[in-house]
Amino acid sequence: MKEDKAGVFHEGLPLHFSLGGVRCHALRISFETYHQPIPSHSHSSNGWELHLVSGGKGKVTLHGQSHPVFPGCFFTTGPNIEHSHISEPGNPVSEYCVYLKIEIPRFSEAKKPEIPAFLQLFLKTPCWIGRDSHSLLPVARELLKELDVRETGYLTQSISLLRQFLVLAVRNYESGGSKLPFSSLAEKSPLPEQNYSLIEESFLYGYRDLTLEELSSHLGLSPRQTERLLRSQYGKTFRQKKNEAKMSAACLLLEEGKHSITDISLSLGYSSVEHFSAAFRRYFGMSPRDWKKSHRENKQSSS
Repeated sequence: MKEDKAGVFHEGLPLHFSLGGVRCHALRISFETYHQPIPSHSHSSNGWELHLVSGGKGKVTLHGQSHPVFPGCFFTTGPNIEHSHISEPGNPVSEYCVYLKIEIPRFSEAKKPEIPAFLQLFLKTPCWIGRDSHSLLPVARELLKELDVRETGYLTQSISLLRQFLVLAVRNYESGGSKLPFSSLAEKSPLPEQNYSLIEESFLYGYRDLTLEELSSHLGLSPRQTERLLRSQYGKTFRQKKNEAKMSAACLLLEEGKHSITDISLSLGYSSVEHFSAAFRRYFGMSPRDWKKSHRENKQSSS
């Protein structure tokens, strides 16, 4: 278990199970409070996150569409779904999150197993948001309790709760909400499971100062191998992913409206506000000030 001021994180546990020949592994289970904006990011070709909001209010952007989040809101972000989070000032969002790696082994037609119907629907719905109407919260709380206390048989009980969480998630899909169209599970070579969290958390939390050499060292790869891995799994270079994370964080901070452009440039690691403004203009085709003004006007016209 890893703890910090924002929440509780469980990683590296042997939480593996199979459903009709489909292999599932819970890479991370957490309870987290978002005091700072979380920039836009996506998961690799067989990574899925299930988010259950238990407190606070804010906004999540899923595949380019903005949605309010609130206690009782549930949403799924599957492979390659770009998403970002921002909390309302003074009312930070808290959520339970289950991060799964899901693999479908290749079988011949003669030996192909029958995938349970609920799992087929889950795999066909990589992006969904709505209100939880099937009591996910007690299951999430019990799951974290099992992982915190670790009584006899906690792994067996935790796997049972994970299965239940998946079933209830799909029942939510069937009850309503917004299913956002996107491709199903990508046909790519699987990324070694120990590398999933390293790559995604490195860009999510370390985009300010992260270097290719540092990421390569964490992965135990050469810089060239790391670049190939990023291109294969995300279709982007290291520089593109880092810049993407910085620009997403910049937009969230501009939208929040509590920070000057100078402060934002410094928080993102730029040597001057001029360098930040030039990078922002190259990425979005407008200055940070114009972006902020345009976003405010669009928000007012839609309200």
